[in-house]
Amino acid sequence: MYAVIRIGSSQERVSEGQVVRVDLRPEEIDTEITFVPVLFVDGDKVVAGPALKGSTVTAKIIGGEKGPKIRGLTYKAKAIQRRRWGHRQHYSTVEITKISVNA
Repeated sequence: MYAVIRIGSSQERVSEGQVVRVDLRPEEIDTEITFVPVLFVDGDKVVAGPALKGSTVTAKIIGGEKGPKIRGLTYKAKAIQRRRWGHRQHYSTVEITKISVNA
């Protein structure tokens, strides 16, 4: 049994007990959050669209982590123009606790 949920601008396939890394959430650690499923699959049974109205996926925020450091450099020849930049994405780690479907 698994569900596909929308997290921000992406979708993730999750099942109960799974730990997932998602984009940074503003909630505190040990907070319960809910997601709306886009698709639910249980064996041969597939539920999608309006049939999922009222269904939820409950998760608990268990921590945070950082992604890899990305470094870049822009350079224009003959103009003495250089710029170094870096980026490191922050993520929230959530554990899927319950998938409830009203179908």
